[in-house]
Amino acid sequence: MLEALQALSEWWVAAALRQSRVAYPLMNAAHIMSIGLLLGSIVTLDLRLIGLFRGHPIADLGPPLWRVATCGLIVAIATGFLLFSTRPLTYAENPAFLAKLGLIGLGVVNVMVLRYSRHWSQAINGARVHSSVRIAAFVSLFVWLGAVVAGRWIGFLQ
Repeated sequence: MLEALQALSEWWVAAALRQSRVAYPLMNAAHIMSIGLLLGSIVTLDLRLIGLFRGHPIADLGPPLWRVATCGLIVAIATGFLLFSTRPLTYAENPAFLAKLGLIGLGVVNVMVLRYSRHWSQAINGARVHSSVRIAAFVSLFVWLGAVVAGRWIGFLQ
């Protein structure tokens, strides 16, 4: 595993990001913006699933917020991987980074279970929101917000 992380740190893209005064900050900004897209859409959708914003049907909010969250997640993973590649050995030893990865994994599993449940399909088609969907929304809120907190904590543990 250490050899793979070392090889990743020697990758020409990682070296270019480390050496550039512009590329790394832009990549970091793209990562933060993608997290904003992800979190903004997920929190809005979760709050609606929990019962807030009842004046806005889930059938109207759900699909576009889902797509924005998916795009945000994909870009966050891509930019996060590139940022990780600049110091993989350091990040791999950072407990906050490891917590962030664990929370992201939990968030993805939670969203996949929710997305492919019949209760999600029913909620998106206008039916009453099942308690399992509400529970998944609560879990989602705490997991994704926890991932952001862990992500911010990384810098304090280096």
